[in-house]
Amino acid sequence: MIRLQKFLADCGVASRRKSESLIREGLVRVNGEIIKEMGHKVDPQKDIVQVEEKFVHFHDKEKLYFVLNKPRGVITSVTDPEGRKTVMDFIPPLKDRLFPVGRLDYLSEGLIIITNDGDMAHEIMHPSHEVTKVYEVKVFGIVTKEILQKLKDGIKVGRDFLKPTSVRVIGVLQNKSWLEFKLQEGKNREIRKLCEEVGLTIDKLKRVAIAGLSIGHLKPGDFQLYTKKELEKALKEGDKIPLKVLKKTPMKKTVNIADTSSLKTASYSKSADDPTYRSYRKTAYNLTMQRRKEDPFDVKDKRANVKKKLAQKRRARN
Repeated sequence: MIRLQKFLADCGVASRRKSESLIREGLVRVNGEIIKEMGHKVDPQKDIVQVEEKFVHFHDKEKLYFVLNKPRGVITSVTDPEGRKTVMDFIPPLKDRLFPVGRLDYLSEGLIIITNDGDMAHEIMHPSHEVTKVYEVKVFGIVTKEILQKLKDGIKVGRDFLKPTSVRVIGVLQNKSWLEFKLQEGKNREIRKLCEEVGLTIDKLKRVAIAGLSIGHLKPGDFQLYTKKELEKALKEGDKIPLKVLKKTPMKKTVNIADTSSLKTASYSKSADDPTYRSYRKTAYNLTMQRRKEDPFDVKDKRANVKKKLAQKRRARN
């Protein structure tokens, strides 16, 4: 006898957390009866389970693990009612029912694991397992000590108290700064909400690692297939894994930052919480929407462009 949510996850219906939501919503039946209790157990060999009236069959499936570098302007979902590109469009079509582990919002990019292993998904995403997710965030302006301290202290947003495991400055450009956030719980849009509360405008947000697993040198839209052993080893050890598995991204150094007073002599840039940067928020979104319409990640278009360039080079030589 196993718990119903674990049974659904083992069958590849969804992650364990998503399976719990399906149960709460009354979409799961066992032997014809709607079940909404989390503790309900089923016998995989005897009980008849349905999800949204579709029968779920228990059988051992090969566990698949894709590590994808999600591009910006892509939905982290199996399907999208609006017809937008999803992370599943970058994975080869398979009979197995795959699903993304966790979420990256539409404008964010970076590491996403896509699998049919509900237990693995639960271990990675549930807060009780304290798996660290690492994000690199580029914001407009110079991040001062005062701003950084506000982020470190945490901020109450609605009913939630948002506080990263750690946050530090890892790069300073002429008019932008790079921050590194580490999260374990990972509430919905946590980094964006934190930045907005302290007046920061995000230019780019990407997840670069989950525990010891990183996207390495994967380009946006590219993926790598892992075995379970390889993925578990990568999550634990990072770069101490076989060569066919991605190398761990080197840890970046912390950048020393000045206090607000020193910015008075730095005429080339403003403090990151300066209101003038907020005008870029809508512009960045519109730019991403335009890029999505042009569909720069479409494989067929890429191949066509490559062929076109090669043909032009041949003509030029002749």
